Amino acid sequence: MEPRERPAGWVTWVEAARPRTLPAAVAPVLVASALALRDDLFDAPAALACLVFALLIQIGTNFANDYYDFVKGADTAERVGPRRAVAAGLVPPAAMRRAMAGVFAAAFLVGLTLLGCGGWPLLVIGVASVLCGIAYTGGPYPLGYNGLGDVFVFVFFGLVAVGATYFVQTRLVTGEVLLIGCGIGALATNILVVNNYRDVETDAKAGKRTLAVRFGRRFARVQFACGHGVACAAVLIIGLHGWRPPVTAAVLLATIGAGAWQTRRLARAKTPAELIRLLGATGLYLAFYAALFSAALLWGE
Repeated sequence: MEPRERPAGWVTWVEAARPRTLPAAVAPVLVASALALRDDLFDAPAALACLVFALLIQIGTNFANDYYDFVKGADTAERVGPRRAVAAGLVPPAAMRRAMAGVFAAAFLVGLTLLGCGGWPLLVIGVASVLCGIAYTGGPYPLGYNGLGDVFVFVFFGLVAVGATYFVQTRLVTGEVLLIGCGIGALATNILVVNNYRDVETDAKAGKRTLAVRFGRRFARVQFACGHGVACAAVLIIGLHGWRPPVTAAVLLATIGAGAWQTRRLARAKTPAELIRLLGATGLYLAFYAALFSAALLWGE
């Protein structure tokens, strides 16, 4: 009789959830809720449900990435990033697949609680979020393996996440909401850019044709800088139309400075360790950007 496999501990599962990426789920909900609060339309239960849904979609996508990258051979001993649970032998593939399914099922159930706030469009968004979370690295045409991962992140963690969070509280989607979504989505995409920049060689060997693999690291550096440019443009446009000049100037200078610093770090990075640290800093900056933007929305007029 074969010995039973020891279940992975909670530390392993927390690591597999990739905490450094979770600001991409929190940031859009924070900014959209601040905007709703500014407009005297804030709905705390709806905002909380959006936050839980976004976090579960992010974690489910990370679990799917862990599982499918192992199955497709992208996570090998040559990989230089943080360890992956399945590839490292910490979690059996079947267990990760079940965890992925469970997290996505939980996200779908949380999403169902929001149908009363917006009807069938929210059902479509919920189903699409789950399917794209799986299709990011799974299915017959995985988005992340065909250079479409950046589009997925920008749309779902920017436009959709900000727009849907505001919509369930206000029943509205405005140009201002979509512009904020562009800024958040651009910085969320930059997290992916750093990750793909680090993994160019191993991704290329595994047939994972990210934009960094297709067009090279120089293109990735330009893309990263452009992402910061979009985030700064969102601050400038909204600030000029609604905030006091000192508030606009302060927020804009902070975002320009942080963006320039991170872009320089990416250009000068020589080792995987430097890029891993930058990955964490990019996630933290997204959280900082969302908090700063939220504060300006609430107190900058």
